[in-house]
Amino acid sequence: MSTELSDNELVKDYLAGDEPALVFLFGRYFKVIYNFVYRLCGEQDLASDITQETFVKAWRHLKKFDQNLNFKTWLFTIAKNTAFDWLKKKKSIVFSALSAGDETDNYLENIAVDAEPWPDEIFAQKELKEKLEKQLSKISPVDQTIVLLHLQDGQTFEAIAEILGEPMNTVKSHYRRALARLRLLENAPN
Repeated sequence: MSTELSDNELVKDYLAGDEPALVFLFGRYFKVIYNFVYRLCGEQDLASDITQETFVKAWRHLKKFDQNLNFKTWLFTIAKNTAFDWLKKKKSIVFSALSAGDETDNYLENIAVDAEPWPDEIFAQKELKEKLEKQLSKISPVDQTIVLLHLQDGQTFEAIAEILGEPMNTVKSHYRRALARLRLLENAPN
């Protein structure tokens, strides 16, 4: 399977009967969707279940997918809706970001240039991660989602607006307020 094929080309190939195209397409996004869901729910097992359900829903509705739209945005929308549905059912889950439960792939570790950081760098990263996690937990789940989608997953405000089903200006306002709130929390005395 060629990595040069676009998402929409892979969708077309799958719908034309090429089963491996779907496996390749879903493989592109499995880790990203899992990480996104994990940051929303903070539990590995739950994130796995939600991620699996996300891809099952995507597979079931792929024939209805409007190929004029962005597949990645469509998939993130399904993931967000699925996660929010699960979280509504299980209200005891605390929204968290960058939970300490899975340190194998997170933003703060990925920004390190050296693959073998020094022990003091590891400690500083852990402190920064814990501080960011604590601050993110103090803003609303919607604001957490917007900040994580934009800063960590590199989504545009337009894509985030589509994912959340909100006007782009609303998303931008939430983002600006979330950053302002995080700055206030950063400068607040402990």
